[in-house]
Amino acid sequence: MGRKSREKKERRKEKLVVFVCTANVCRSPMAEKLFEQALAESKSKNEVKVFSAGISAMDGDQASENSLQACEEVGLDLTDHRSAALTRATLENASAIFCMTESHRALLNMYFEVPESTSIFLMREFTEDGSKELPDPFGQDMDVYRECRNRMQESLPSLVNWVEKNL
Repeated sequence: MGRKSREKKERRKEKLVVFVCTANVCRSPMAEKLFEQALAESKSKNEVKVFSAGISAMDGDQASENSLQACEEVGLDLTDHRSAALTRATLENASAIFCMTESHRALLNMYFEVPESTSIFLMREFTEDGSKELPDPFGQDMDVYRECRNRMQESLPSLVNWVEKNL
């Protein structure tokens, strides 16, 4: 097997899960870190790369102060996060995309030609209780960020389960 064939085969093994919000400074960076932790704790056999991006993000912005603190409170470090704009290449490489709101999902389909094989869900799509939406906490107090983080954490078992069964 040649080097290029081997590289292509290796790429196919690794799956990409992308979390999408608006500016990639609050919700999706928290979701990315929380999901990475949940995958590690589940001892998943799947090789999954986790990434976050924003539909209208500026590349290179740091996570919001309150997002940093909300993650720090549960032992996660967001200090190295830099925002990234969602690109066509990211969508084409994604095995699954998890949005924060229905409007994000609608905008993805409006702005991009999303491959039919790409699964797009809300982060809370598979949870039984409460709203499926995760409203933007940007500019609000810490209690709103904590609530957002906690609602994300509630969705993690169902997301890990979906990834285990489908990717």
